[in-house]
Amino acid sequence: MEKSKVYFTSDTNRDALVKLYDKLGKELKGNVAVKLHTGERGNQNFLRPEFVKPLVDKVNGTVVECNTAYGHDMGGHRFNTMEHEQVLKEHGWSENFDVEILDAAGPDMVLEVPNGLRIQENYVGKDLNKYNSMLVLSHFKGHPMGGFGGGLKQLSIGVASTAGKCWIHSVGQSRDMKDCWEKPVEQDQFLEAMGDAAESVHDYFKDNIVYVNVLKNLSVDCDCCHVAEDPCMKDIGVMISTDPVAIDQACVDMVFNSKDPGRDHFVERVESRNGRHTIEAAEKLGFGSRDYELINIDEE
Repeated sequence: MEKSKVYFTSDTNRDALVKLYDKLGKELKGNVAVKLHTGERGNQNFLRPEFVKPLVDKVNGTVVECNTAYGHDMGGHRFNTMEHEQVLKEHGWSENFDVEILDAAGPDMVLEVPNGLRIQENYVGKDLNKYNSMLVLSHFKGHPMGGFGGGLKQLSIGVASTAGKCWIHSVGQSRDMKDCWEKPVEQDQFLEAMGDAAESVHDYFKDNIVYVNVLKNLSVDCDCCHVAEDPCMKDIGVMISTDPVAIDQACVDMVFNSKDPGRDHFVERVESRNGRHTIEAAEKLGFGSRDYELINIDEE
């Protein structure tokens, strides 16, 4: 079986995103959703609009987001559409792009996960059905719950509606923000539920989906944290692939093999949450492979 191709450049300037997309040679057609993390209010590490603009413009994409599942008590200002739209304006997204909050209005779209390890259905914003293709443009970084965030997290938690986020985090016990965080959950089961949800979105777009992971601003905290640690490692580069499992595995490998002084701090965050299990679970579901070929376009 042919290995999944992951293209890499150490160039972290914004034009590198377009260069990689052209190299991949996979044209996203029709109405293109660009799923990225627009950053919680107070966060300093999220990828800025001006950085992603050349690639978003190239695919003529609409930046899409979904409301979160954590309120003011957890530092959240994006759990309802009105406040979320305000943060989008503050962070410069609305002035640079067409932006849509997919679950601004209900009811949610339900994506089936018939072979799911932990959940058999995933709840996403109903307006996902407006789009023919998706560019998953992820800021690779650590995460306080998942260990790390990359393409698989963007597919699962990122695309899920508020109810869907609750469903994944509670491993199918609740779709309500009021009690989903109180449900007893084993860490590996939560990571497996993320894999299940990721598969449902990947399969929804079939062959019309591309993944970009940006290894820049490498903090151990996610862009959803309103108070986040500053980056602990130097920027590494950018990757692109059609395989979400392969690209996340390649990013983890590159961080783990790094000689950067901040590497151990980042690795501790991943290991303490058993973060690599999400990749293992996703591979088990069969929509990607951890066996990849890394193609460094800087050497061509």
